[in-house]
Amino acid sequence: MYFALQMQTNDPMFWVMVIIAASFLVIAIAMVAIAVFVSRAVKSVNRMEQKIEPLMERVTAMSEQGKQIAVQGKLIAEQFTAVSGHLSTATMHFSESLAIVRSEVGELRALVSDTAVEARDKVELVSRTIDRTHKQVALTTDFIQTKVIEPARELAAIMAGFRRGLEVLVAPMPKPINQTYAEDEMFIG
Repeated sequence: MYFALQMQTNDPMFWVMVIIAASFLVIAIAMVAIAVFVSRAVKSVNRMEQKIEPLMERVTAMSEQGKQIAVQGKLIAEQFTAVSGHLSTATMHFSESLAIVRSEVGELRALVSDTAVEARDKVELVSRTIDRTHKQVALTTDFIQTKVIEPARELAAIMAGFRRGLEVLVAPMPKPINQTYAEDEMFIG
């Protein structure tokens, strides 16, 4: 080390040492920049993963296709985990990792976008189906009320009146009061 401090500036070895030191400094700065980029990418992937999970849970409750989308979401989460593992080792392989991250993030965004559109479509379909079913049930109830229940009530009332009329016509003639009760029976006391 003492030898390096005694070198002359006109000595070529001095300039080689300066270039080597500058190269080490540039390499150190590049490694720090790579580490910062990888850290940001991991945080971004984790945020995307957190945003996808609630969407997958809601879609699962909607329909069978929602269940299939949830399975795809789990696969996406596994892919995110794999990407996170790759990003932790990316400091040594920066150029390869950068290409992998760019392609994976592009595919994941497309998949998440498609999944969100599909989920919205399915929710709208289920909503329209429920509305249509409710309307059909209401129409059927009104139809049964007007075509079955009301005529049945009217028929029951007519039959009750007809029965009362027959009872009156068929009933025996009432006895006169003096024949029906003896005089002692009429005494109240």
